[in-house]
Amino acid sequence: MIPYSRQSIDQSDIEAVIEALQGDFLTGGKKVGEFEEALANYLGVKYVCVMNSATSALHVAYQIIELKEGDELITTPLTFAATSNTAIQCGATPVFCDIRYDGNIDERKLEALITPRTRAITPVDFGGNPLPIQSIKAVCDKHKLFLIEDASHALGSEIDGSKVGNVADMTIFSFHAIKPITTLEGGAIATNNSDFYEKAKLLRSHGIVKKELWNSDMVLLGENYRLSDVACALGLSQLKRLDSFIQRRNEIAQYYDERFANNPFFTTIAIDAPKKSARHLYPILLDRTLWCSKEEIFKTLQSKGLGVQVHYKPVYQFSYYKERFGEQRLSTAEDFYRAELSIPCHQGMSMEEAVHVADVLLETLSAIKGCAR
Repeated sequence: MIPYSRQSIDQSDIEAVIEALQGDFLTGGKKVGEFEEALANYLGVKYVCVMNSATSALHVAYQIIELKEGDELITTPLTFAATSNTAIQCGATPVFCDIRYDGNIDERKLEALITPRTRAITPVDFGGNPLPIQSIKAVCDKHKLFLIEDASHALGSEIDGSKVGNVADMTIFSFHAIKPITTLEGGAIATNNSDFYEKAKLLRSHGIVKKELWNSDMVLLGENYRLSDVACALGLSQLKRLDSFIQRRNEIAQYYDERFANNPFFTTIAIDAPKKSARHLYPILLDRTLWCSKEEIFKTLQSKGLGVQVHYKPVYQFSYYKERFGEQRLSTAEDFYRAELSIPCHQGMSMEEAVHVADVLLETLSAIKGCAR
């Protein structure tokens, strides 16, 4: 099976983890700070606070802006549920904005959703494709809202030569196993705001500050969202190869772009020239005549060894959201969900495997009858 994405672990990663395991501190040691500093330098931001998942980082970011009951947060429905779940955990209500047909939030529709209760906007760089973040920031500045960018797909993505993570009040990254680099599980908040950074460090560690000798004080109600030294050692090792990982993903994506041009079965998502995508995902968008056959296509490709996946079922379609917030429907998000299929594209693939994926995909689609228009 060729998965749609997977980790790349080599001997240098294994040696880094072994060294950390043999050290004096498995958690709370110097590797955490070293990883944070390396990430900040890579991203070109002042501060990075690492945590045990991107979900934890989102929850902490919402706590930092004091998101609470009665507040609203505008976000995209085309994301992993954590983007909005963590807002609900703070007592807030997620308000879903429809998307463009590239998977990113439609920034043109944001202002119509803003109310006196709106506290923040949390867009997602879908698949690693950078958002029009400056336009979204302008909306936030105009209405005095916080901007929290969920860049869980986009570590290493760029727009106009600048790494994703430099514009929002806080940017969230993920180091889950299937992301371009991994710490097994893991995440981070990147920010240029020193107050946000200091508060993030408190909230990830029970809200406790050390004072003198054994004495400490709890000044905030926090959580245990710390990332271990062992995980950070792996992250440091992986970060050294991130650019090569992204380069490989883009080589495969470029081959796909060329191979799939003008095919009759699906379209691909173009990455505009000023942008560079981390290519966490390579989505294809099936022609409408194939939407009714999507389950058959999915099962057939899986049976032929292609680990395809779908990203994402709109969050508001989950039972919990329907029961709590009622039925919702956003037309582009619905169409995107019907059409989207993520095919294998990652640094562990050979070009021969990419050719095989393309061959099997096109052969399968040509053999499956679509539904009538």
